[in-house]
Formats: sequence, structure tokens, C-alpha cells
Amino acid sequence: MPYTWSAAPVRKMILSVSQPAVRAWMPLGRHLVDVNALIGKPLRLSWPGMAECQSCGGVFSELHAQGFCRRCFFESPLAGASIVRPELSTAHLGKADRDLDFERAYQLQPHTVYLADSGGIKVGVTRTRQQVTRWLDQGATRAKVLAITENRYEAGLIEVALKAHFSDKTDWRKMLAGLEFDAEFAAAVDRALGAIPSELQRFAVADGTEHRATWSLAPGFAAKSVKLSQPGDVLEGVLIGQRGQYLGFADGRALNVRSHEGLFLSLLC
Repeated sequence: MPYTWSAAPVRKMILSVSQPAVRAWMPLGRHLVDVNALIGKPLRLSWPGMAECQSCGGVFSELHAQGFCRRCFFESPLAGASIVRPELSTAHLGKADRDLDFERAYQLQPHTVYLADSGGIKVGVTRTRQQVTRWLDQGATRAKVLAITENRYEAGLIEVALKAHFSDKTDWRKMLAGLEFDAEFAAAVDRALGAIPSELQRFAVADGTEHRATWSLAPGFAAKSVKLSQPGDVLEGVLIGQRGQYLGFADGRALNVRSHEGLFLSLLC
């Protein structure tokens, strides 16, 4: 018998390392949809044209980048410059970007700089308490802690230095295709540790924690990105796997759940 989840705001998938593959749950309003249980089944996702801002919670006909309404995109600290570019953090100076109390709480805590294999070797920064969440969101098969800093600004400086040697972006097509660089990863870690500036070497972690993951989306997936962008848009297809924040369908289409955050989606399976 078909099961329906009524239209409700979607949030990024919650991911957890497990065997034989990463477990994924998609928050849909008050419900947590077990994505792994839907693999192999036909799904129908639709967007009726409503969206909820991730900051103010207002309901709108459309959202701007990162799931915010227009006002919050330009005013909310959740969309501040340091969220995307940690080196622009200013809370350690006692200087506000948008909201100093929020920025102190967010920026003045330990941050991790890591190297990940997610369709290519890349460098990234995340709050230490959610380091596993971050590299899983990016669909990595392997990640290694390079440094743990006292605040977001210091981590941003290390990332900037390492971007001279590694990308800080995930190539989603290569990631979904399951390309791996396992044989090169250890050498890349050594190179990255050596490239941390001398004044920041005190944060380097030579024996940093290493993480690994196996994904339900089989290697060789040739992805064609699809987005529900117009009211009434529908995506129908057989779900064959999940990786990072993407759902992969049998016809090669891939839906980035995170890029749809805030949209009221309905799901029929």
C-alpha cells in the first residue's frame, strides 16, 4: 500500500556511519523519513510552491540562497560571511558582523581542519563537535583530521593556506560517480600537514582521527542534477541509493536535498 508524507518543510538529511552503508534520514516536518528503507522503491516528490525560511520561520513562495528569505539572507547571522568563509570571522576581536552574541557562540569554539576524499581530495573546516557530520554531508569515503584550533578564524587561516594545494569544493559529479583517491590519500595528508603555516603549526594533529564510510549509491553513477524549482514540479523515479546529501534515481537523476531545505515537499512511495 502506498505511503504518503504530506507537504512539510524538508531539512538536510541526518547521516550516520553504519554497515553495510551510511544510514540516512530525511526530516520532513515532524517526521524522519528512513531513506535506506526506500531504496529500490518508486518515489514521487512534489513541491506545491511554499517554503519556510530557515532563520525567521516565515512562509514564502520562494527562498534565496541557503534556504533563507531575502531579508534573512542579508541580515541573519546564520547567513553571515564567516559561515562560508571562516577566515572572515571577527568574534575573536570582539567585533560583530551581524550579531556578536551569536557569532561568539558559533566562532569561539574548537574547529577542525580536515582532508576528505569526496570525488577528489579536498580541504574543509567545521566545528569540532560536528566533524563527522560535515564530511558525511560531502559524500566522502574517507576523512582525516589535520588540525584542531581554538576558534573559527584560526581554522580559516589554515584552510586558506591549504587551498593553495587542495580544492575546498566538492565535485558532486565525481563524488556521486564514486571516484576514490585512496592510494594518494596518505601522501596528501603528509603534504597538507607540512603546508600549515609555521605560526599555526601548534594546532596541527599528526595522528588525527581518520573516518571512513561506505555509501548505498553504487560506484559508476552518472549523475544528472535535478531541482524542484517551480510550483507544481514533480520528481518520480526509483530510488537506487544515497550519497552525501544526494538521492540517486535509476534514470541517473540526482536530487540534492540540502539545496531544497525549507521547501514544503510531499513524498509518496
